[in-house]
Amino acid sequence: MDRFTAMQVFVEIAERGSLTEAGQALDMSRAMVSRNLESLEDWLGIRLLHRTTRRVSLTEAGAEALQRCRQVLELTGDVRAVAGARQSAPSGRLRIATATSFGQACLGDVVAQFLARYPKVEIELLAQERTVNLVEDRIDLAVRIGNQLDESLIARRLGDCRSVLCASPAYVAASGMPIEPESLASHRCITHAYVGRNELRLRQHGQDIKVPFRGVLKTNESTIARSAALSGAGIALLPTYLVSEDLQQNRLVRVLPDYEPETLGIHAVYLSRHHQPPLLRLMLDHLASYFSKPVAPWDQVLSTESAGG
Repeated sequence: MDRFTAMQVFVEIAERGSLTEAGQALDMSRAMVSRNLESLEDWLGIRLLHRTTRRVSLTEAGAEALQRCRQVLELTGDVRAVAGARQSAPSGRLRIATATSFGQACLGDVVAQFLARYPKVEIELLAQERTVNLVEDRIDLAVRIGNQLDESLIARRLGDCRSVLCASPAYVAASGMPIEPESLASHRCITHAYVGRNELRLRQHGQDIKVPFRGVLKTNESTIARSAALSGAGIALLPTYLVSEDLQQNRLVRVLPDYEPETLGIHAVYLSRHHQPPLLRLMLDHLASYFSKPVAPWDQVLSTESAGG
């Protein structure tokens, strides 16, 4: 049996998580898909997939083989997505993962622009708060926000994520406006489960300070923290991409505006910079072009406020 075809079948199964769906994508019977997979396993002398009646998943050896098979198929031009991903008419599919709030507020629009430019491309955008495993979850690209990243992955910095301390006008009217960072200890706060959950890092006049920041409400999802802040539950640390319009419309007001919370990096994270599929390179360049402006679109309101103040 043709080994290149067997590799193509294996990659398709791994990406779709199903022998049946792989067969449909390749216009091949399920029996032929199984034969190709078994042939490849016999040739390699390893078990590539765990099979159950409902799903398949990669074995440890299969995860290692998957990357190698993708490289071989790319170099020989036997993957249709790569063969068709020419500059004139790219095609294929990308699986992209990001945080829910960032996907809703920003990345969905950016991906839509990419799809309008390349109509033959398919994108699966997965939004969730947990950090996905790129191999196990078959992710081509993850957009992550933070300053500490997995060193085993390749990261390309796309831009900066700024944050603000903010609260509703009703909360400030009822509880007062903090004057110094230490005043936060006497206020009701809304914290993120992973970012600034116990301590805030603030900067003023080039000097870094740390202050305790403990919340009456702690959540792992920024959109929930925003909703709670809008409802007057307390002071929240929120990314500007999520609340810039709220600040502009005075639904939220800045707290301690002279103190700048720690800036985090927006990164595109992927498995390898070698033998990148052309479609992945196109997406990386598209994201870099959008996010690497001197001032992010959602930060314009803050820049205007700073200039006015």
